[in-house]
Amino acid sequence: MPAKARSRDGARQDRAAATRELILVTAERLFAEEGLSVSNRQVSAAAGQGNNSSVGYHFGDRVELVRAILQRHSPPVERLRAELVADAADTQDLRVWLGSLVRPLPEYLASLPGPTFFARFGAQVMVDPGYRELAIEDAMSSPSLHIILGRLDRLLPDLPTPLRTQRRVMTRQLMVFTWAEHERVLAEDPNGPHLDWPQAVAGLVDALTGLWQAPVSD
Repeated sequence: MPAKARSRDGARQDRAAATRELILVTAERLFAEEGLSVSNRQVSAAAGQGNNSSVGYHFGDRVELVRAILQRHSPPVERLRAELVADAADTQDLRVWLGSLVRPLPEYLASLPGPTFFARFGAQVMVDPGYRELAIEDAMSSPSLHIILGRLDRLLPDLPTPLRTQRRVMTRQLMVFTWAEHERVLAEDPNGPHLDWPQAVAGLVDALTGLWQAPVSD
């Protein structure tokens, strides 16, 4: 291929990548603030795309758009979680392992320029029956998450399986919606009298430690 043709092809690819990224960022914000009922047409318009079918062109259907937003953030969160798991090593401290479960997402969000929208996006996905399984599938693809869950099982061997399952669900719900609400508060009043991310993490780890160590009723 001639050099000029290669240059034009590279420029087209760069433009397509930039458009794809713009659509992802815009869709994440709209879905976070308004819910998944926002149409592809609205996403395209908010992203400044003259072609109303640009979302479909770049992502296919809505499921793939939601999946792409999830996967856009998964690698950095997984890297943080894997580092925490490696640091935890063979400790028998329940709080350490719960911290390795709780900390990755807020630490990642805290590293980004604000406001962020991913925690609120995740909450919207979790309450939408049409997309909830996508979020669970994305989370359960994490190798480090499976290590953490396995370690919690070993640290609490006497917890009956149905209760263990219930406490896992409660933990997930608390994490998803605590982070979504905290992200909202920070976005609306960045300098307000609220907890920062590390303080919020400590509070949730405290709460989850009590949850997992709660006595079992007869």
